Amino acid sequence: MPPSLEFGLDTFGDVTHDADGQPLAHAQVLRNVVREAVLADEAGVDFIGLGEHHRPDFAISSPEMVLAAIAGQTRRIRLGSAVTVLGSDDPVRVFQRFATLDAVSGGRAEVILGRGSFTESFPLFGFPLDDYETLFEERLDLYARILEQDRRGDPLSWQGRTRAALTNQRIYPATERGELRTWVGVGGSPQSVVRAARHGFPLMLAIIGGDPRRFAPYVMLYHESLTKQGPTACPWIGVHSPGTSAPAMPRRGKRTGRATAS
Repeated sequence: MPPSLEFGLDTFGDVTHDADGQPLAHAQVLRNVVREAVLADEAGVDFIGLGEHHRPDFAISSPEMVLAAIAGQTRRIRLGSAVTVLGSDDPVRVFQRFATLDAVSGGRAEVILGRGSFTESFPLFGFPLDDYETLFEERLDLYARILEQDRRGDPLSWQGRTRAALTNQRIYPATERGELRTWVGVGGSPQSVVRAARHGFPLMLAIIGGDPRRFAPYVMLYHESLTKQGPTACPWIGVHSPGTSAPAMPRRGKRTGRATAS
């Protein structure tokens, strides 16, 4: 069957302006994001992704809270982060929040994990930027183990340098299907592409600007790295890119990829 795409939208909750040119309050921007997601659901959009920031020009600092509000007013659109800055978060809490969202939305939650193109969350939550790489590497490993524990139903033990160890712990709530779709967002680092493949995570390419063709080598590297992981590795690849709206085309075939536009 020929490949096809899921089409998604994402937003950081950019602070927009009213008719008089005045910036809207963060609270109004958040309400507008919920309404926009409801409209996207009605229009047949497959996915809505909300980014995480902690700065005055973006209103969304807790994507899961806004996604939960969207879940209660929609019926089919998939709900995800874009991205969750895992290096300044706790993998256990990330899983718990999205497993909860997955439950209340009827299985529509997704997570896109990334290092983040902004670093304001690190000093805010007390993480040293000197540990930027180590924080993400260790926490991605722990998160992958949590997903495996959720799938298998086994207790989890883990030890690292950047958080307390876990010894025969169970992480709750368990997901209903033993699965929580999780992507790794990559902005241009070959090491990040290989890391995503090593853990068997789908790849989300963050094309913020420039010629999209320059990302083609990352797709090839991802497939090459997946081949080394064996036949169970996940083949999904997504692309985030600024874009424009156009009349919808009929969808045919099996969904095997993701495109998101901001």
